[in-house]
Amino acid sequence: MIFKDYYKILGLETSRVSIDEIKIAYRNAAKKYHPDVNIGDSLAEERIKDINEAYRTLSVPSSKRKYDRIWNSRNIVNKKFSFNGKESIVKMFFGNVKQNHNNTDEDQEKEPLRGENVETEITTTIYEAFYGLEKKISLRTVEGKMKTFTVAIPQGIRDGEKIRLIGQGKPGINGAKNGDLFIKINIKDDKKFKLQGSDLYTDLCITPWEAALGTRVNIQSIDEETKVYIPQGIQSGEKIRIPGKGYKDGRGSRGDLVAEVKIMVPKKLTNEERKIFEELNTISTFDPRKE
Repeated sequence: MIFKDYYKILGLETSRVSIDEIKIAYRNAAKKYHPDVNIGDSLAEERIKDINEAYRTLSVPSSKRKYDRIWNSRNIVNKKFSFNGKESIVKMFFGNVKQNHNNTDEDQEKEPLRGENVETEITTTIYEAFYGLEKKISLRTVEGKMKTFTVAIPQGIRDGEKIRLIGQGKPGINGAKNGDLFIKINIKDDKKFKLQGSDLYTDLCITPWEAALGTRVNIQSIDEETKVYIPQGIQSGEKIRIPGKGYKDGRGSRGDLVAEVKIMVPKKLTNEERKIFEELNTISTFDPRKE
């Protein structure tokens, strides 16, 4: 069976790379040798097959470890048989060169291997994400023990964004660096606000007469109260957009606050209110079922 150097195929010079680095190398190689870019080039088609094969093997930690054992042993053997000048030739003839093919496991064990990255996720509220805070999370280590981390969530972090804790992943082997811990932030909606991109959505409840006559009302954004104009004749379900009062957009600005109008009818009426509504019912020609 022909041995394929998957690291060379992906343009990598060493096996001491993380899964993220392998993904980046794969994307670059796949883009370079994609059939749409190399139309009619049979060599490019074969190369893309090798690239996909390499990525399938190296992107899975368990299969990467198995492949690395072979890859490192071959590199160790190649280094042992790389002779340089007369001294190497003399050593070869006098038996000073060790050609033991059975100690590759020992050599592999001495090879420093960077620890694997660990990924997890936590959920936070819109208010917590907007203002920023510190949260404590507990994870179980490979030894089965619980370890607590303090995570500083920066103000205005985006939904789905990851926080990286350097060196808090799985431990490295033979003195190599530890992997990193990546924490994905999930921002959950609450009763008052819903987050879409950098815009915040909320409900704006108004009375029937405010909707009919038009008015100005106060509305609470995530950090302050602001006034908004209600145009005459507005309908339930219509949206009013208040610029710059939404969530932080990551570029020093903010999205919009989008208020959906809900016309609320009183469940209980005073005698005077009932008379007014009865009079309105008598004199009004408005019929929404014919509109």
